[in-house]
Formats: sequence, structure tokens, C-alpha cells
Amino acid sequence: QVQLVESGGGLVQAGGSLRLSCAASGRTFSRYAMAWFRQAPGKKRDIVAASWSGGTSYYADSAKGRFTISRDNAKNTVSLQMNGLKPEDTAVYYCAASSSCCYSGPEKYDYWGQGTQVTVSS
Repeated sequence: QVQLVESGGGLVQAGGSLRLSCAASGRTFSRYAMAWFRQAPGKKRDIVAASWSGGTSYYADSAKGRFTISRDNAKNTVSLQMNGLKPEDTAVYYCAASSSCCYSGPEKYDYWGQGTQVTVSS
């Protein structure tokens, strides 16, 4: 069982930056693929970035060059640094963990945080 708690969301102007953090419980954190998803009102939940086994990172096209995912297995945390934010980045962002690798679909992720709101004003 893994429990995930996100923090760091908020309101920011376009072009600004935010850093989201996710703290995980459990002693086997390093075995999980970790990802950030987001869901805007009326839209499906989409992957933003993932940290997979062997140090591999995955980014959605919308995140490439602007967002950076990082994890600290010693501290059981995964973070998402978001720079150059745009109004279309507005969504609830979720941290997720998967015991399988390496998938971008939300159905492959077993554990979810409660979500944190990110709002980017124009």
C-alpha cells in the first residue's frame, strides 16, 4: 500500500513557475514508477511526466522543455518543476504510482494522491 500526498499547487501568472511535490509512504518507493497526471474540467486525465525504472523520464509533448520531473528515493518524494506556465496548464495535478513499468495511461497506475489545483492566469 502506498499513500501519496501532493503539495505546491496554486495560482500563478502566465510565464511563471511552480514546483509540485509528492510525498509517498512505504518502504518500497524506489520500485514504483511515479508519474504526474493532470485533469482539466470536462477533460480526461492525461499524463504530464513520469519517472520510470533505470532513471528513465517520460514527458508529454505539452510538457517537454518546460517541465522537469525528479525523484528522491531516499526521501520518498517526486517533484514536478513547471516553468513557462501557460493558461492551458490549468488543471488539477495528481501524483500517481504504478507497480508496473512503463505506461502512460492512468489505468495502469495503482495509487493516487488527492490532487492539487494549478491555475495559470493570462
